[in-house]
Amino acid sequence: MNKIAFIGAGNMARAIIIGLVNSGIDAKNIIVANPSPEKRLLLADEFGVQQTDDNIKAATFADVIVLSVKPHFIGDVCQQISQTIAIDDKLFISVAAGRTVEQIQQALVCAGKTSAKAPVVRVMPNTPSQLGLGMSGLFASPEVSTSQKASSEKIMNAVGKIIWLETEDKINDIIAVAGSAPAYFFLFMEAMELKAQKLGFSKEESRMLVEQTALGSAQMVAHNKDEISTLRENVTSKGGSTFAALEQFRTDGLEQMVDNAMNAAINRAEEMAK
Repeated sequence: MNKIAFIGAGNMARAIIIGLVNSGIDAKNIIVANPSPEKRLLLADEFGVQQTDDNIKAATFADVIVLSVKPHFIGDVCQQISQTIAIDDKLFISVAAGRTVEQIQQALVCAGKTSAKAPVVRVMPNTPSQLGLGMSGLFASPEVSTSQKASSEKIMNAVGKIIWLETEDKINDIIAVAGSAPAYFFLFMEAMELKAQKLGFSKEESRMLVEQTALGSAQMVAHNKDEISTLRENVTSKGGSTFAALEQFRTDGLEQMVDNAMNAAINRAEEMAK
């Protein structure tokens, strides 16, 4: 496995590091760079990874550089790295939303000593990656080699499942379908929890009822090859209580609401990229 540097020590960096270490990657091959010591020292203590406050030291150490800082810091970080070290043999993996491959490559080239474009893989993960249950979309620039693509797969497979995207604009679709999607389910679960409390269940009971039902339903999808629509039909007896609830969802326009919401997510992602 290549040596990996994480520039930034936020939740996504932590999730990926946990996945890598749990999958058997030697922690000594991982370094975390972060200006404030608290998060990076915690990662070093918990998992045995190396840590530094120096982005250049981390980037020099690594073959793969994971850019996990806030999107508005990406340009400054890339320029800082490319001013000091050769970027030609480095793979850059970005998990920052709204920053395109072209923007990252331009930041690296503008400050660097070479006009060659750096190999960049753009990744859109989601928050369940923190549990090793993530769903990520990956897009590789033409400069990414076969071996670098394999390295990207190994890193992101450590926190869940992945799909490769043929065009970068599909990243915005991934945001709508997977990146933002946990919040959709949380909102639905929250509404169910509130209704359960109105029906007289305690806060703890309401949480348990919704949590366990959601978990069981997801597992039924995960462990069953039937279409999701078939699973829904198997729970629904015509004229029964479930049928009545689903008919009300249809009357209230649930499918159109979901369609509109996901389109709104895509439109906002496109605006952010500009």
